Amino acid sequence: MSSSSISVPSQPVPANWLSDFDKYLIGEGTHERAYEKLGAHLVFFAGQEGVAFAVWAPNAHQVSVIGEFNGWNGQQHPMHSSDSGIWSLFIPGLQEYTVYKYRIITQQNEQFDKSDPYGFAMELRPATGSVVVNLDNYQWNDADWLQQRAERQSLDSPISIYEVHLSSWKRKEDGTWLTYLELAEELIPYAVDMGYTHIELLPIAEHPFDASWGYQVLGFFAPTSRFGSTQDFMYFIDQCHQHGIGVILDWVPAHFPKDGAGLNYFDGTHLYAHADPRQGEHQDWGTMIFNYGRNEVRSFLISNALFWIDKYHIDGLRVDAVASMLYLDYSRKEGEWLPNEHGGRENLAAISFLRKANEVLHGIFPGILTIAEESTSWPMVSQPTWLGGLGFSLKWNMGWMHDTLTYMCHEAIHRKFHHNEMTFGMLYAFHENFVLPLSHDEVVHGKAALSSKMPGDDWQRFANLRAYLGFMWSYPGKKLLFMGCDFGQWQEWNHETGLEWAALQAENHQGMQRFVRDLNRVYQAEPALWENDYDWQGFSWINANDSDNSVFSFIRRAKNTDDLLVAICNFTPVLRQQYRIGMPKGGQWRELINSDLKEYWGGGNSNGLLNALPEPSHGLDHSLELTLPPLSVLILKPA
Repeated sequence: MSSSSISVPSQPVPANWLSDFDKYLIGEGTHERAYEKLGAHLVFFAGQEGVAFAVWAPNAHQVSVIGEFNGWNGQQHPMHSSDSGIWSLFIPGLQEYTVYKYRIITQQNEQFDKSDPYGFAMELRPATGSVVVNLDNYQWNDADWLQQRAERQSLDSPISIYEVHLSSWKRKEDGTWLTYLELAEELIPYAVDMGYTHIELLPIAEHPFDASWGYQVLGFFAPTSRFGSTQDFMYFIDQCHQHGIGVILDWVPAHFPKDGAGLNYFDGTHLYAHADPRQGEHQDWGTMIFNYGRNEVRSFLISNALFWIDKYHIDGLRVDAVASMLYLDYSRKEGEWLPNEHGGRENLAAISFLRKANEVLHGIFPGILTIAEESTSWPMVSQPTWLGGLGFSLKWNMGWMHDTLTYMCHEAIHRKFHHNEMTFGMLYAFHENFVLPLSHDEVVHGKAALSSKMPGDDWQRFANLRAYLGFMWSYPGKKLLFMGCDFGQWQEWNHETGLEWAALQAENHQGMQRFVRDLNRVYQAEPALWENDYDWQGFSWINANDSDNSVFSFIRRAKNTDDLLVAICNFTPVLRQQYRIGMPKGGQWRELINSDLKEYWGGGNSNGLLNALPEPSHGLDHSLELTLPPLSVLILKPA
C-alpha cells in the first residue's frame, strides 16, 4: 500500500479501545490478555477502518509506525505516549497484511527499527517486519475435541507424544519445506497411523536463525511464516483435533536473542531483561534472560502463553529450560551471579512467575497441559501451587532418560554391573507427574541416533532399541519420542534435511516402525499401562535384582487392580528357556507384546498360552516358566 492511499490523518487510539484500566493492569502485571490491546489490530473507529497500534516503550523519546505505506519515514506517523509508557496510534486506511515496524528514538538520540513484540505475524526470515493480520476470522471445527480435552489429557489417560521439528520432518524433492497445509495432509495421518495421542512441535514462534531450531524467538506471538499463514497454522491444529491428535507447543520464556529487531535494548534500555549481565545474560547461549520481576514483562509472558491456547487452540505448552529460570547461578561460576534477597541461589521472581502462569493457564483453560523441561531435583514441579509446587501438569524425567540411555549404551556383557541404572528411577518415580522423554536433545550434536547408540551388530542394535522402547512404554509415566526414532533412523538428526524416510525400504526399519505402532496400540488399549502412572498402586517389581541375567520384571495395574499386566525385559543377547517368574495370579496368560517377533525383524522366539501354576516364586503365590527371547521385552496379560 502506498502512502497516497492513506487520506485520513492518524490519531490517538480511542480510550474505549485501550483504556486506562488496560494500562493499569499491564503495569500491574495482571493483564492476562494484553495481546488484545497491544500490537496491531484491524479496527473500525468513528466510521473509519484502519489499524490500531500500541507498544510499551516507557523510556523512548519518540516512537513512530513505519512501513511501505509511508515510505519507512519515521516522521509520518508519530505515536502518542501516555503515563503508562504505552505509545499508541490509529492509522485509518491500513489493511490486513500491511508490513510495519516501530521506529524508536531513545533519550540518547539513538534510532532503532523494532519488530512489534505483540505482532501476530512476521515476514519470512531474514526480513523481520511485523505483519497486520486478523486472527478472528478462521472457522474452527474442533468443538468436539475441545469438549473432550480435559478427559483426554488427564493424568489417568494415555499420552504418547510424537516430538516434531516441522522443517526437518520431511522435505520436498527440491529440499524446500512442507507447508502447514501439506503437513496436515502428511504428518497428521502418520501420527494417527502410528498411534500417537499428541504431536509436540519444537518452537514455531518466529525465529530468524534456523539453527536455533526455534528456541531463539523473535516474534513471540507470530507462528513462523516458513510454512504458511496464520490461518494455515490454525487449519493444521484444527485438523489435528478432528483426527483425535492433541498439539503441544514448545514455549520459550527462559530467554530471548540479541537480534537488533527484537526485544533486546528495546527502547534504549534493558526493558525486558536485566541491565546487569550477572542477571541478564545466558553466557552459554548468548541470549538475554527475561526480568521476571518486572510487571509488564510478566504480563507479556503470561499473555503470550495464554495467547497460543486462546487463539490457536493449542492443548499444552512444554516450557523449555525451566532449570535455567529457577537458579540464579545456572551455568555460572562463583562471582558471576547475584544472590537473591535472602542470600540464596533461587530466582524468586522466576518462581513466582511460573506459579502465576500455571495458575492463570489452568484457571482459564482447565484441561490443558503445562510440561516442565526441568533437569534438576527441584521439588514439587508438578504439584499444585497451593501445596507449594510450581503448578505444572507434568515434568520431563531427565534422570530416567539419562540413566537408562547410559545403561543401554553399555555392551550387554557389562550391563550386570550397571543394573541399578535401570532400577534407580523407581526410588523417585512417583515424586512428580513424569513424562519419559527421548527427545531431540539426545540425537544431535554428536550424540548419535538412538539406533546407533546401541551396542552390537545391526541385529543386536535394533533388538536393543526395541527392548528399550518396550521397557519405556511399560514403565510408569507418559511417553515422548522424537521423530525418526520410531523407525530407527541411523543418522543423528539434522535440522537442515528431512528424516531418512528411504530407510523404510529396509526390513529392519520396517520392523522397528511396526513395533512402535503396536506398542502405541497396546498402550492405548490397556489402562494398566497409564491409569495409575503416578501411584505405587500401579507398579510393583516382581524381580528387580536379577543382575546376573540383566532381566527386569514388574507388574502394572489399572485402578481396577484385577486389570493388570506383567512385563519381562531381557537385556542380554541370550535366549533364556524355562525362565521362572512369579506371577500375580494363576491361570492362563498370553503375549500382548513380544519385541522378538519376526515381523519386527526379531528372531521369532515366542510363547504360546502360558499357565501360571500355584508354585510360589519371587514372593508371589503363582509362577510360570517361559522362553525369554534375547534382547527383548514381553508384556503378558491374563488370557
